[in-house]
Amino acid sequence: MTDNTEFKVQLDDMVKKIKDLPTLPEVAMEMLQNLEDEESSLDMVTEKIAMDHSITAKLLRLANSSYYGNNSKVVTLQQATAMLGVKNVKNLIRLTTLANKFPTANCPAFNFKAFWRHSIATAVCAEQISRTLHMKHDFAFTAGLLHDIGRLVLVTCYPTNYDEVLRYQERTESHLIDAERSIMHIDHVDAGLALAIHWNFSEAVCDAIRGHHQPEQENLNALASVVHIANVIVHALDLSQDQNDRLPLLSQAAWDTLGLGEADYLSIFHETEMRFDSLNQIVL
Repeated sequence: MTDNTEFKVQLDDMVKKIKDLPTLPEVAMEMLQNLEDEESSLDMVTEKIAMDHSITAKLLRLANSSYYGNNSKVVTLQQATAMLGVKNVKNLIRLTTLANKFPTANCPAFNFKAFWRHSIATAVCAEQISRTLHMKHDFAFTAGLLHDIGRLVLVTCYPTNYDEVLRYQERTESHLIDAERSIMHIDHVDAGLALAIHWNFSEAVCDAIRGHHQPEQENLNALASVVHIANVIVHALDLSQDQNDRLPLLSQAAWDTLGLGEADYLSIFHETEMRFDSLNQIVL
C-alpha cells in the first residue's frame, strides 16, 4: 500500500468488525461492568479467581512483590486477596484478561508489549491522580487501562492497514491519531468508543476514551481530564519504551481543571513508576 492509497473505514463497518471479536469471559465482563459495586466481598472475588490458574499465580506474585513490602511469604489465594484488597484484585483481573484478549495481529510495525506497558502505566497514573483528588479511583484505573483500546480494535480488524498507519507515522514523525486519520480516515478514539459501547462500559469510562485527547469537550465526565493528564505524564516518563513514541499535546483546560501543584505531581510521578514496575513484571 502506498501513502496515497485511500482506505476509509466507516463507523458502521467498524461496529460490524467489533461484533465479530470474541466476547470477554464472563468473570472479566462482570468485573469490568460492575465498577460501581462496592459490595463485592473478598470471598466472592476469591471464589471466582480460583477457577483461573493464570490469574491466581499472578496474584500470588503481586502479593509477594517488593512493592507491597510483605515480610512473610504469601502462599494462598485467600492470603493474597486479603492483603491486596478487592480493588487491586479486580485491577489485576482487568489487566490479565485484556492483555491476553487480543492476539498479536499480522502487523509487524505494532509493538504489542509497548502498547500494554503504556496502558498499564496510564491506568496506574490515572488512579494515583484520582487518589490525590479524592475521586473514585476504581473508575480511574479502568479508564486509564482502556483509553487506547481502539488501537487494538484497529490492529486486530485491519492489521495490514494499521501497519501502513504506523509506518506512515514513523516516516512523517506525526502524532499517531493524525496518521490514523490520514490513512484510515478513522482513529483509535472512534474505534475505542465503539468497542466500549458494544461491551457496555460505564458512561464515565466511555467519556474518558472519548476525551483522552480532547478533554475540553462539553459535558464530559471529569475522568476524561484525569486520563488525559495521566496519558501525557506516562508518555513524558517514556514508560512504554517505544522509540516511535511522541508526546501528545497537553490540554490547558484539563491541567487547570485538576489544579494540582508541583509537590502533587512529583509524588504522582514517583508512585506511578514504582507501581508500574511491580505490575509490569507480573502481567507482561
